[in-house]
Amino acid sequence: MSSVNRYRELTVWQKSIKFVADIYKLTQNFPEIEKFGLTSQFRRSAVSIPSNIAEGFGRRLPKEFIRFLRISISSLFKLQTQLEICKSINLTDPNIFNHFYEDSH
Repeated sequence: MSSVNRYRELTVWQKSIKFVADIYKLTQNFPEIEKFGLTSQFRRSAVSIPSNIAEGFGRRLPKEFIRFLRISISSLFKLQTQLEICKSINLTDPNIFNHFYEDSH
């Protein structure tokens, strides 16, 4: 593997890729009316996490990598907030919410 793709070896990147897949599975069951609302927001927030990790790594400067890691964390906080919203409007079972919330730490 070239040094350019070494971000794939980062545990945080690997876990965030799995998390994205899980979020896509979760949002498949959301009502059609949420297609352009919470479903889209969830997916964009989730995809942003590993994407920013990879982009920051690709900048090859520690300061830039740290900046992009902070952006990833911000996307994670946004996603956690969206989970709270889903829980509060009963879009997801509390056990599913707990699973995703725990996974996001």
